[in-house]
Amino acid sequence: MTNRNNSLPEITIKAVILGILLSIILAGANAYLGLFAGMTVSASIPAAVISMAILRLFRKSNILENNIVQTAASAGESLAAGVIFTLPALIVMHYWFTFDYWQTTIIAGLGGIIGVLFTIPLRRALIVEEKLKFPEGVATAEVLRVGERGGSGIKYIAQAGLLGAFFKFGETGLRLWTGVLEIGVRVGPSIAYFGSNLSPALVSVGYIVGINIAILVFLGGAINWLVAIPIYAASHPWPVTDGVPIHAVEWASQIWSSKTRFLGVGAMVIGGLWALINLRSSILTGIRASLQTYRKGVVSSFHDVPRVERDTPIKWVGIALVISLLPIFGVYYYVIQSLVPSLLMAVIMLIAGFLFSAVAAYMAGLVGSSNNPISGVTIATILFSSLLLLALLGADNPVGPAAAIFIGAVVACAAAIGGDNLQDLKAGYILGATPWKQQVMQMVGVISAAFVLSPVLVLIEKAYGIGIPTAEHPNPLAAPQATLMASVAQGVFDRNLPWNIIFIGMVIAVIIIIIDKRQEKRQATFRLPVLAVAVGIYLPFELSVPIFLGGLVAWGVKFSAKRKNKLSPDGSLKDDDEGISNNGLLFASGLITGEALVGILMAIPIVISGDANVLAIIQEPLGTWPGVILLAVVIYLLYNVAKRRENNA
Repeated sequence: MTNRNNSLPEITIKAVILGILLSIILAGANAYLGLFAGMTVSASIPAAVISMAILRLFRKSNILENNIVQTAASAGESLAAGVIFTLPALIVMHYWFTFDYWQTTIIAGLGGIIGVLFTIPLRRALIVEEKLKFPEGVATAEVLRVGERGGSGIKYIAQAGLLGAFFKFGETGLRLWTGVLEIGVRVGPSIAYFGSNLSPALVSVGYIVGINIAILVFLGGAINWLVAIPIYAASHPWPVTDGVPIHAVEWASQIWSSKTRFLGVGAMVIGGLWALINLRSSILTGIRASLQTYRKGVVSSFHDVPRVERDTPIKWVGIALVISLLPIFGVYYYVIQSLVPSLLMAVIMLIAGFLFSAVAAYMAGLVGSSNNPISGVTIATILFSSLLLLALLGADNPVGPAAAIFIGAVVACAAAIGGDNLQDLKAGYILGATPWKQQVMQMVGVISAAFVLSPVLVLIEKAYGIGIPTAEHPNPLAAPQATLMASVAQGVFDRNLPWNIIFIGMVIAVIIIIIDKRQEKRQATFRLPVLAVAVGIYLPFELSVPIFLGGLVAWGVKFSAKRKNKLSPDGSLKDDDEGISNNGLLFASGLITGEALVGILMAIPIVISGDANVLAIIQEPLGTWPGVILLAVVIYLLYNVAKRRENNA
């Protein structure tokens, strides 16, 4: 295990080259997957596994080199998410007819760099002081530590990795079963709905974050899907297609995507502001400490700080931030050809970028990067930006919606990188890495991916089409988030957004905050961080359910340990290093690793063939029952492995 007091080589030539290559590859793969399925795959753990496999071929390598590689590589995947959730909206809106190379590259690269810069003062606030879970960061650190030391713990990652890979390949590759269980029935004029994604990785995330957060994410999903959607359906006519009422599941999905999803947007706006209010002292303390470091003298004070606490100096953060704003302002001016609105757009981007980078980092600490609804905070940005631009430019200005998308694109890239950056820094904190070196490699990964994303998107658009069916591409990639962004920006200028639903979401968030403050006064152990509920409201219910199941597994393990007197005096599980190293965590990490690796690798044959069913061995999937049975087996194995609690050293 890495000694936090010892310094090992981190930024080496082979680590930089490998990090750049993986960043480019994972960015391209996830750009396609995101446009195709609406979700990207977190790359930190797969990148760590790939790095370990390759660097073992060299005579000298170490755990911190592997950590540096995954830090750079995961930046490419995260940047791809920020880009594909926003810029394809310009294609959907017919503002662009193909992706402009330099505008795409500047927005992606500088948006990502801004995300790194904004989260540098958040590291101490969220990782050291708040002690948020950052489940994928914890899992990544465990994968690297077990790979470094070997021993019995490696078998849990290997076994679970194979199980997770088989599960994903059977569903996505061979198409033996469908990956989502959905049941919907018409009840009078309303809907009764239930859905669950059959994903071992999501169950693993729930296990890592624990029962409290898992309950809150599920509660948010229940508020939307079990309460709001039935109420909306009961008060509106049931849609009919060709004289036949549509299926209840389809009607529920339409209500969610076009209406009640905005409950989550309203809740996240309030939750984000509340999170910043609560974190203000920690953030200011981090900034103040960095500034004091420079007042005392740059060289001496920087080296007086312990190596594992050395962030990029705040002076250089400020300089880089100012420099990065200039070309972004240039892009905005190029779009609307007006000085004052361009300056306003840059100011909005700066404020929203910091706000939502912090929010995204906080949410990543709660539920992980894979379940971090970047599209939600981007919608909030586009919503606010559109309102200001509407007042400034007028409803008839044809560039208004596109200008709002450009602001949202920078913020989306910054927020996506913000969440990923803190996950990687959490892994580094556990392993004893040097923070500023990870922050530098984040920027290396961002820049590497930014230069290739535009050609990749042009290739995808020409091969498959994006968003809008045409004669050439009758079945284009759906690009669901980008299509939603386009509808929000155009909806503001066309004045047809569901404002009443957004305001209701804000009210729900205020009520949750009040309840949580009461829990705090009572010194209750069960708390209600509003962003966890807001995430659940915004996400499809199918994602909340497996997270909840994973939380139940964690609660069951803790309950079993309590009965056997295996708890520490404070009620936490007895473990080393913050109570995070146990067999269950290793098994959960392996499930995430296997599923994520196959999810990324599957993009290759799909892109080459242009057929999502290229590896299917049967014409139609068998349904959901094989996945349900296998997921039940996975949950049983996770519970039993976690209960064993063997020595993993």
